Amino acid sequence: MAYTEPNLYVNRELSWVDFDDRVLEEARDKNNPLLERVRFLGITQSNLDEFYMVRVASLRKLEDVNYTIPDASGMDAAAQLKAISTKVHQLVEKQYSTLNRSLLPQLEAIGVHLRTFDELTTTQISYLTQYFREVLYPVLTPMAVDVSRPFPFVSNNTLNIAIRLIKNTKDEASGKREHRFATIQVPDTFDRVVTLPGTNEFILLEEVVKHFLGELFTGFKIKEAQAYRVIRDMDFDVTEEDASDLLKEVEHELAVRDHTQVMRLEIEADMSKQLRKQLIKDLETRDAGVFDINGPIDLRFLGKLVKKIKGHDDLLYPSFKGYTQPALRQADLFAAIKAHDIFVQHPYDSFEPVVKFVQQAATDPDTLAIKMTLYRVSSQSPIIKSLAQAARNGKQVTVLVELKARFDEENNVKWAQMLEREGCHVIYGLVGLKTHCKLLLVVRQEPDGIKRYMHMATGNYNDVTAKLYTDMGLFTADPLLGVDASNVFNMLSGFSEPDHFERVAIAPTTLRNFLYDRIDDEINHAKAGRHAAIRMKMNSLSDRGMIQKLYEASAAGVSIDLLVRGIVCLKVGIPGVSDHITVHSIVGRLLEHSRIYEFYADGEQRTYLASADLMTRNISRRVELLFPVLQDDVKTEVQRIFDLMWADNVKTRVLHPDGVWQKVDRRGLAPLNVQETLIKEAAQKSTALNKTVAQRPQTPFVPLMRPLDELLDEDETDTDDE
Repeated sequence: MAYTEPNLYVNRELSWVDFDDRVLEEARDKNNPLLERVRFLGITQSNLDEFYMVRVASLRKLEDVNYTIPDASGMDAAAQLKAISTKVHQLVEKQYSTLNRSLLPQLEAIGVHLRTFDELTTTQISYLTQYFREVLYPVLTPMAVDVSRPFPFVSNNTLNIAIRLIKNTKDEASGKREHRFATIQVPDTFDRVVTLPGTNEFILLEEVVKHFLGELFTGFKIKEAQAYRVIRDMDFDVTEEDASDLLKEVEHELAVRDHTQVMRLEIEADMSKQLRKQLIKDLETRDAGVFDINGPIDLRFLGKLVKKIKGHDDLLYPSFKGYTQPALRQADLFAAIKAHDIFVQHPYDSFEPVVKFVQQAATDPDTLAIKMTLYRVSSQSPIIKSLAQAARNGKQVTVLVELKARFDEENNVKWAQMLEREGCHVIYGLVGLKTHCKLLLVVRQEPDGIKRYMHMATGNYNDVTAKLYTDMGLFTADPLLGVDASNVFNMLSGFSEPDHFERVAIAPTTLRNFLYDRIDDEINHAKAGRHAAIRMKMNSLSDRGMIQKLYEASAAGVSIDLLVRGIVCLKVGIPGVSDHITVHSIVGRLLEHSRIYEFYADGEQRTYLASADLMTRNISRRVELLFPVLQDDVKTEVQRIFDLMWADNVKTRVLHPDGVWQKVDRRGLAPLNVQETLIKEAAQKSTALNKTVAQRPQTPFVPLMRPLDELLDEDETDTDDE
């Protein structure tokens, strides 16, 4: 069976909206701390903005060129856009119902007030008057619209105010007062959440600007002032005919892409028909992209509001610090890694040893070369600084910086230019492919020859997101993995095209077929009457070929357990097709980002970690890395973690045959929140280790048995042993 019928697939974009709805459920979950619920609501806005900037923008382009070939679910671009509009309008209504009916009243109940101007005290009004005149007024730029002044350009993702005005004096000829239109951008150089005098009293910046608009339009009366925001097409489109020009091409694209089509227009719900009509016309917005907002536009401000609230830390998740295992506390990380593969899972395990690994390589006299891929790094990345230091210290440093990492392009261009100035070899990957693999290779000259040390990971080398995303990494000195790592970098930096690797699989060359082969092994075992099972964890599952292969395995009787955080285009429970497939999704405090691919392999239990999701872009259009877990204790730990995640009954949603995601029925079960369980485990291990260190007897001082000057006079021999 080919498994190509459209009714076997869920549309990718609609599945994504379902995912954002699962995030929204966290904002509605009364078991979550109140301020964390507020944060979750802000996250749903960020998710939705990116969805429109990229996915909706891509579909709109297909519709504009009359591209009618349907996706796997049988929907063409026009049908998808229509369905998305319906579903997202429902989602937005649910967002603001959550805000207005639940979260804001609960904030009020604890003494946190988001004020309108009508609710302010005399003291607060006096404060804002001074703030407007001394701080805001010099920055604001009102833009009139009339015959000689066309509607101004409105930047992507900026908050603006549309204004209807009427002149105070009548026109002498007509005897009527002139009606005018203007717009003004709310400056994003200031905090949108303005703290007022008083405890936990706040007002939004646009409310302040609205109140004092009369001071910007002397001689006119303000008839109406309403906030609006546009989301534009930000889908990156770079022609890579010559990779040497990629840096310039990316810089050019960054400069021009703000002037793209409007994908989404948010306006205040009580905006007049006249003002609404003018905005839609001037911004050339399609009706399906217009959203009437019943509350503050752009809920991302909620994350900033939470940071400003004082005295309610009890309404946040308790803070925690990642655990650093004894092997990674050693002064010589190379010796620790050489002795034993070391597995880490962030943020339960601290990311600091990864930073320390690069820092040590930068200053280690025996290090010859450092090679690294960078996809997303923080704005103050300590890893970048160590790479620059390594180059200054005479190491050969090769860094692949992915310039096309979405929404990190500008940051990565900056880092690439800085690293080149410091003497690093900076490469931009393969033409037409994003480099998404996470790989760090250190080459050392040791007494017994050249040795390679690697860190391979499922997530980015980003010290900030490593505290928020769950990811897995492996420190190893395995010689065959070292050969593979060198070949990967040769492929990225030169003309090497290896079609075989000793231990790893690489997209887009070998990864797909490698996974197909492992699934085929399980199919053959099932057909032979032996136990066969597949367990996978990823962010998204949308590749048609992979879904067809999983359907084939399920039909053969292979047990398939899938942990998928986001998009799932596969359907469960179809008799004879997917009735052996179960799909869970965990949405909780931390963003589940790690990728695990595990096969029963007739009892051999093969376990792999990867940077790749099972999406066509990852498997066919990106450079991705899948690597094996070889050491028995590490394999056991990865399997234990998967078992815990699968047993989670607090933050897990289960996909049902009707396409609905439902929480686990916990009747008769003790609650198990896997993320909180692993946080507690990390804290317990840290406490036990620190206690052991504190109780360890100190080595007493022993005086030298020979005069110090004799020791200093000895010839230095065997310095390579140091």
